[in-house]
Amino acid sequence: MTSKSSVDAFVAQKTLALAGASRSGKKFGNSVLKELRQKGYTVYPVHPEAETIDGVRCYRSFADLPEEVGGALLVVKPEQTTQLVRDAKEAGIRRVWMQQGSQSEDAVQFCRDHGIDVVQKECILMFTEPVNGVHSFHRWLWKVFGKLPQ
Repeated sequence: MTSKSSVDAFVAQKTLALAGASRSGKKFGNSVLKELRQKGYTVYPVHPEAETIDGVRCYRSFADLPEEVGGALLVVKPEQTTQLVRDAKEAGIRRVWMQQGSQSEDAVQFCRDHGIDVVQKECILMFTEPVNGVHSFHRWLWKVFGKLPQ
């Protein structure tokens, strides 16, 4: 289970890398990119082929980022996550957030084995203030049912 301290430490980082936004603009990663930028985060999309996404310059890998980031946010299929956490480690990234549905047991274990603080099975938009709309309702529901990280 993800700890509240890991969630808090991740969202306190104001410079993040994001893997999972698409050129089509139709993936949840694009919504995350837009919303985090609106909330004042610097977000660097990582995409192996795209030059820009939603007008934001992309980087082919974590190693290509123009500055150190506080964490890597992964909004990808689980089969891509393990390689991405390996790439994050090689780039010196010490925090990883695996958006709900992106986690794989191999990737989570890799993070634990290599001292990477990992958040999994959580939606980042439920924790980055201000929390709005459906994400606010989702957070309230999880609180009611005792599912929020402790």
